[in-house]
Amino acid sequence: MTTKGRPPFRADHVGSLLRTKEVHEARAQFANHEITAEGLRAVEDEHIKNVVKLQEDIGMGGVTDGEYRRAFFHIDFLKLIDGVTATDGGGLPVTFHSHTTDLQFKPPRLRVDGKLVRSQGIATEDFKYLKSVVTKGVPKLCIPSPTMLHFRGGRSGVSEEAYPDMDEFFDDLQRVYREEVAELGKLGCTYLQLDDTNLAYLCDPHMRENAKKIGEDPDKLPSQYADVINQSIKSRPDDMAVCVHLCRGNFRSAWVAEGGYEPVAEAMLNELEIDGFFLEYDDDRSGDFEPLRFLPKDKTVILGLVSSKLGELESKDEIKRRIDEAAKFAPIEQLALSPQCGFASTQEGNEVSFDQQRTKLEFVQEIAQEVWG
Repeated sequence: MTTKGRPPFRADHVGSLLRTKEVHEARAQFANHEITAEGLRAVEDEHIKNVVKLQEDIGMGGVTDGEYRRAFFHIDFLKLIDGVTATDGGGLPVTFHSHTTDLQFKPPRLRVDGKLVRSQGIATEDFKYLKSVVTKGVPKLCIPSPTMLHFRGGRSGVSEEAYPDMDEFFDDLQRVYREEVAELGKLGCTYLQLDDTNLAYLCDPHMRENAKKIGEDPDKLPSQYADVINQSIKSRPDDMAVCVHLCRGNFRSAWVAEGGYEPVAEAMLNELEIDGFFLEYDDDRSGDFEPLRFLPKDKTVILGLVSSKLGELESKDEIKRRIDEAAKFAPIEQLALSPQCGFASTQEGNEVSFDQQRTKLEFVQEIAQEVWG
């Protein structure tokens, strides 16, 4: 549960932020072999310093690197695990829905072709740099949930030669994460977020049918995934707070899934051995607050009531009214506030401006101060 100085914070944010023009240009130059990996990293370093200062100036308790080193919130991390391959454009076409149109997107395809091994730190160097430039607040690292390596393909996404038994796949996946989390803890990471679209996708009837088509039981997956996450973070030190962010898709202000949390809420809120949940609640696609009745007394829900998909600022009175509505199902001292998702889960970013992004973060901070003090 939220306590003073320990994550999650009353005013928090999901993690990714709009990339600057210079970061976009450097990534394009690197892709065209015009600059080295070291040259790209130098540009990223400079602009991470700036985005850290932005968050600190606003007063955010958790401070991220904006995910400036990533093209995708999940693929850049997962493909660094030995045994995982990513094929550009090789995934199934996905239809994203926005408030104005539909978008077709074919993300890279992840496949497990060999035994999963962590032969090097995955996000450790990124965290070390983040920690070195944060002067206020708590350096917050966001990484994909381990379930992201399973849900899209299920059994068909994992080599039967490498893993004839799927239990062995999950054992190795969990071990890789435990090794990473343990090293992050040694480096001083006290705030870790796992980004998980799968639990939210299991709220959508169409996605539940898709899970059945790949041989999975959507009624059992929430508990199975809770256990995978629990096993993956067993190595965390006592001072590391862990939160899970649920997302229904976030690409250029569009989403994939819809549906309230009821199908996953009881298992997710009670069985996950974590400190908090970032839950999207910015519009009707996320359902009502009634699933929060399952929230146990030792966990926090960070209400994603402020849209990161739209630039227009919400009504402060309406946000406060919705916090009061949520408090009918969970104690207000176990609630907090954030934008509904990151501003740039992929490098393209959402259809909002830098000024609108800053205003939204300031808005979250201002409301949290007025509601919780």
